[in-house]
Amino acid sequence: MIPETGGWEEDYSRRGILWSGVTHDLPELPLGSRVLELGSGNGKTLSVMIHRGWDVTAIDFSPRAVSLSQERCKGTSSREFIVADARFLPFKSNSFDAVFAIHILGHMGERDRNLMPGELAHSLKAGGILFFSDFSTDDFRCGSGCETEAATFQRGTGIITHYFSRQEVIDLFSTLTPVSIRIHQWPMRVRGKNLVRSEIKGVFTR
Repeated sequence: MIPETGGWEEDYSRRGILWSGVTHDLPELPLGSRVLELGSGNGKTLSVMIHRGWDVTAIDFSPRAVSLSQERCKGTSSREFIVADARFLPFKSNSFDAVFAIHILGHMGERDRNLMPGELAHSLKAGGILFFSDFSTDDFRCGSGCETEAATFQRGTGIITHYFSRQEVIDLFSTLTPVSIRIHQWPMRVRGKNLVRSEIKGVFTR
C-alpha cells in the first residue's frame, strides 16, 4: 500500500462512498477511445466516462474503492477494473489514447510526483492526451494540517495533499506538450465563512 495514501483504504472501508454528485466536466473524445482513469475512487467520474462510448480502464490502489466503482457501474460495458499502483502502471507502452489523472498526484510525495510524468507518457500512444487536475496553492485548505514537504500537508486522516502552483505543473510535465493550463475556482461556505476552492487543470499531449 502506498505509504502517503494508506488512509484511503480505511476511509473507503469505514465511510463507503466519499465523493457524491456526478462529474460533467469531461472533454470530447472519439467513440472507442481507449481511456485510463487513475484512482477511480467510488466511480464518480467513471460513471460518466463509460457512457461516452469510450473503452475505459479504471485503476485504484484501494481494493475497497475498486469494489465501489464496480458496484456503481454495474450493468455497463466497455470498462475494466484493476487494483493497481499508479506509480507502476501494469500496461504496455502506447496503450491509451487518453489518461485522466484527477486528484491523484496531489496525494503522492515529491519523489513519486516527479516520476509520474514518465510513467504516464509511457502508457500514452503517440499523440495521446493527458488530463491533469489537482488543487492549487490558492485553495483555502492549503496550509491546513502538518506540512510534510513544501506545500504538502497531512490532515487527521493521515492522507497528504500537495497544492500545486501553475509553474510547478508546467515544469512537472515538461516532457509533454502543453495544450492548456487553467485555474478553476468556485466558492464554498464553511462555518459561516465564504472560502475558495481552487484547482489547476492541465491538458498535455505526447
